[in-house]
Amino acid sequence: MTKDVIALTSKMPDPWAVLAGLLSGGPDKLVGTRGEGAVIQLCDPEGRPLVSVEAPLLVSVEGEAERLLGATAPPVPYWWTEARATTGVAEAEQLAGTFATRLASLLGGSAWPPDAAGSLAVVKTDGVSVAPEPAAAQPAIDVLTERVAVVIQDRPVVAMTAWLSDGFRAAAEAGLGLQIVSPAGTTLSPAVRDALGGWPSRWIVQDERDGYYDGLTGAVLRWQDGMFAPVASPDATEDDPRTPVAATFQEVRDTGERQLALTFRMVHPADDRLVLGGGLESVWRELTGAPPAGWGTSEPATLPWSPRRLTDVAHERAPEPTWFVVVGNRDRPALATVRITRTEAGVEEHVTLALGYDSSEEPPLDALPAAAEALATRHHLQSMLVQLRKARRDVAVPPRFEGPGVPLAFVLGAEEVRAMPGDRARRTPLAEQPVTLGPRTRPALYYPLPGDPSDLSGWQDFEQLMRHLKGA
Repeated sequence: MTKDVIALTSKMPDPWAVLAGLLSGGPDKLVGTRGEGAVIQLCDPEGRPLVSVEAPLLVSVEGEAERLLGATAPPVPYWWTEARATTGVAEAEQLAGTFATRLASLLGGSAWPPDAAGSLAVVKTDGVSVAPEPAAAQPAIDVLTERVAVVIQDRPVVAMTAWLSDGFRAAAEAGLGLQIVSPAGTTLSPAVRDALGGWPSRWIVQDERDGYYDGLTGAVLRWQDGMFAPVASPDATEDDPRTPVAATFQEVRDTGERQLALTFRMVHPADDRLVLGGGLESVWRELTGAPPAGWGTSEPATLPWSPRRLTDVAHERAPEPTWFVVVGNRDRPALATVRITRTEAGVEEHVTLALGYDSSEEPPLDALPAAAEALATRHHLQSMLVQLRKARRDVAVPPRFEGPGVPLAFVLGAEEVRAMPGDRARRTPLAEQPVTLGPRTRPALYYPLPGDPSDLSGWQDFEQLMRHLKGA
């Protein structure tokens, strides 16, 4: 049974409904709080948490329950309430299921996963207790060692939930890596993949044949020295520390699905009138014909798209950086992450965007120059790279090999073009010369890369262009 149970309800979980859910362990069960009251916990007699309940989220974006849970939610807006059971305690899982079932029964809706929905009766927990939790532990963290924090996620998509975001934050503050363990068949949200960073943080997938492997690299892993680490091949040496690759990871499935991936950076002058998110919206409209559907500071994305509200949140958090996730509608799967940082140069927006297409759909490559021009002329573009990848239409990351993208275009902003000596930016060793974007007196440049999207030759062109622009 999953450790996470979610109630999707039409009505807001008011204090009486939450109290009825919390009484799933009986009237004598201890109740505690964390995170300045944002998390309520049912505890054992020693005050250690059995079930942690996150503050309910009002979801006003269609399709998020389907994308992340494969579940049908009530019509928007609806309420999303997560309960997380302490790992390894069967009664805790039953408590979480009964809590969610009671909320769904009282408020109208359903509990996810369906098999976690339990009886409305009180769960017997007499004599049940849990191990003492380390001082640095969070509700999201299942195992804590001197080297890593381990999170177990048994859900269709490992998403950047508020739980997981807290886990990342706690691990970073403690100087630890974060390792996420999930069963076979689970996929990863791009938002989590981009946040994992480097070693020793990993996405670990359980596997019948090889035990455990890294879902992003395929390296076979074992628990050793307080963390999951690669297994050395029998013929490995100090100079060539080979690691076996899981057989499941190598089962490539070419379904004809593709993703158009864009990474771009904008640097805005610091100004009280600045509105963030406009560049992303411009690109989204050029490539899909519509604006984004929603955004949030975690997944699920809960708020309808609004650059003004996004700007207000970033302003409130300044000078600390702010991270957002932005999602598309059901007809055009798309997901972007946005990191906003205040620097000496101004306010920087770093955006990664992926749009998914099936074998019958053609990515709108003809619209790329117009999208680039909108960024260059209205949103202070610094640079952008466009790639085409053989990858899933739903933009989720599977625990199997997906080849690297092929560069289709690179864009250099007007300030960067102006800063280069002579005409270096305009004259390149590529067969196809750059296209001028914006006014000729202050142009940005769009570099089409002539590599064949069916192979990796585009990377050779891209590397050659980068060496030229750097003066190498």
